[in-house]
Amino acid sequence: MSEEWQLSNISIQRDLQTGAMSTAVLGGESLITELYRAHNVWLFGWLRKKLGCGSDAEDLTHDTFCRIMQKGDIGDIHEPRAYLTTTATRLMIDLVRRRNIEQVYLEALALVQTEAYDHSPEHYREAVETLNAIAQMLEGVPEKARRAFLLSRLENMAYAEIAMSMNISVSMVKKYIAQVMVHCCMASYAQS
Repeated sequence: MSEEWQLSNISIQRDLQTGAMSTAVLGGESLITELYRAHNVWLFGWLRKKLGCGSDAEDLTHDTFCRIMQKGDIGDIHEPRAYLTTTATRLMIDLVRRRNIEQVYLEALALVQTEAYDHSPEHYREAVETLNAIAQMLEGVPEKARRAFLLSRLENMAYAEIAMSMNISVSMVKKYIAQVMVHCCMASYAQS
């Protein structure tokens, strides 16, 4: 048994037993347009409350709908607000990560006071992109393994120093770093 109704030019059919909804575009406007019209203002308000900044909320609202458009098939969305908040939350996490990486880079840049160092916007952009790529590659790696790897590669710490700073054994440091190396190889292989 199902229930069917029309919203503007979209036919919405709901299975009364499972609650699953299916949609079909009847006219010239797309489902994403209807989703945007129905939830844009609500999502902006939700993001503004979470972020405390109207311009960031505007950007993330826009990015959320862009991300959904890139997915393509959105006809199977059963709970639009839940789907939007999940997508927006992931984008907020990306924003925070990116800002943290930029902040670390700016702090490192401030420490380097040599004339030979290139402070151009292009160099800054390339460095941030590289750091973002590293951060993305390390996604999914457990925190302790990531920390051991970064201490080894970025701080040039010896395994014994890492073990002392993390309160773990040297063999555990080796295991963590090997785990990250395998993860990075698998991620690199998956991208190519």
